Amino acid sequence: MKTHVLISGAGPVGLVSALKLSLAGFKVTVFESADQLNMDLRASTFHPPTLDMMATFGLTDQLISQGLIARYTQQRDRKEGVVAEFDMELLKGETNFPFRLQCEQWKLTQLIKKQLDKNPDVKILFNAKLESVTQSHTEVEAKVKVLDETQLFKGEYLIGADGAWSSVRTSLGIEFEGFTYPERFLVISTTFPYEKHLPKLSFVNYCSDPIEWCVLLKVPSLWRVLFPTKVDESDEDVLSDSSVQSRLQHLLPQPNDYQADHRTLYKIHQRVAKSFRQNRIFLAGDAAHINNPLGGMGMNGGVHDAMNLCEKLIDVVIHRQDSSVLDRYERQRRSIAIEYINANTARNKKMLEESDPAVRLKSQQELRAIAENPKSAKAYLFKTSMLDALKKAEAIL
Repeated sequence: MKTHVLISGAGPVGLVSALKLSLAGFKVTVFESADQLNMDLRASTFHPPTLDMMATFGLTDQLISQGLIARYTQQRDRKEGVVAEFDMELLKGETNFPFRLQCEQWKLTQLIKKQLDKNPDVKILFNAKLESVTQSHTEVEAKVKVLDETQLFKGEYLIGADGAWSSVRTSLGIEFEGFTYPERFLVISTTFPYEKHLPKLSFVNYCSDPIEWCVLLKVPSLWRVLFPTKVDESDEDVLSDSSVQSRLQHLLPQPNDYQADHRTLYKIHQRVAKSFRQNRIFLAGDAAHINNPLGGMGMNGGVHDAMNLCEKLIDVVIHRQDSSVLDRYERQRRSIAIEYINANTARNKKMLEESDPAVRLKSQQELRAIAENPKSAKAYLFKTSMLDALKKAEAIL
């Protein structure tokens, strides 16, 4: 009998887990509450180590063909322009992909689903919302509402990859420690060609400003512009045409209105689950930790969770290692979520919004000095690309 793993959530974390385990000979059932794979404009940056991981499945070249290679990243000032530019080619020898790939996450999940659909040991159930989980010493039981019927599924293990509002985490009563920012983030997608109007613009740009910082990211067909909102602005005001146009015009005045193809408003959190493991049940990705998107570490960190956890499940089930190996998953990935992912994304936000002129000037001078020295620039990129986080995680026994 093949070991059966239940997975709640068919986002990148859940489907990477399903692919990794199914290729090792596990039986997998995935529950997804939506009626299809999510196609909205969520995460759009793949860091080098994530591309290395996806290459083991033969997926990276396909992703590259659908994305944009971002060799350079920039720290900018909205008024002064480029503060520092970093060349990711400095990471050659550390990774097979010394660049950030700008590619929407749904392209990854679609590619994975095509592979999973060929495997008779994998089932992906849509309109299937997990309601509760229980477990014994030998198995896990999940109550899942499939369409209008509640069904019971059994497996040896369960992975909760069901996002920030995880039903798995809630059912287990695990605290989600941290805080929620008072402001929200507005993301506007537009076909406007910023690269033709802002000098020396790269595909990845973090633009600091004491009044309204922003992030400019290019994906194949659009530019995505992220702005913070004011605490007292209502959702309706933020999403209105006048508000959207005002923000875009203030960033770069144009004689005509911008075409805003998509606009999304969401709350931002810095939270980490108190535990990533309860016996045979595990949390991964946003179910385990969430952070602001500045640095593109959320989805990437979740994929790294999935690979770490599944390698350990394979070690225990296939290679007959002691089940204590699974405890390392929490020690490694929870530590990285707290000390690396959440800490760095919070620091990124603080740097972008810094209002003290002296502190801003000092930060910009430090960034320039780092970028101008190949050794320090490589160390900076090793950290921002998440290669450093994986190395530190592996050192945790």
